[in-house]
Amino acid sequence: MHHGTLHKQKGVTLSGLLMWSVILFIIAILGMKLVPVYIEYAAIQKTLSAITNDPALKDALPREIRLAFSKRANIDNIDVIRGSDIKISNEKGRTILKADYSVTIPLFANISMLIDFNTTSD
Repeated sequence: MHHGTLHKQKGVTLSGLLMWSVILFIIAILGMKLVPVYIEYAAIQKTLSAITNDPALKDALPREIRLAFSKRANIDNIDVIRGSDIKISNEKGRTILKADYSVTIPLFANISMLIDFNTTSD
């Protein structure tokens, strides 16, 4: 009778599988909650840049710039800021648009995530 050497078993235990499943679930939930917020941030950034590069708005009044942003924001479904939230300044003869805002994302139960955004047109 031949006694072979014991081979060490390899694989994932049930507890290990459950732990990795929970971790992947949390990452998926965070991804689904964060991606729309960053897509909206990119839309705001694009809109601010488009307004500053628009030749028709080069010498526009702040009221006209805010109105142009509000119209474009309505088209792009931007809901977190309005035209009145935009700070307008002139630096070296160029109009600079800035928007600072915060987004609170409810995760689960009474746990939320707060993200601050600072965006400029250039």
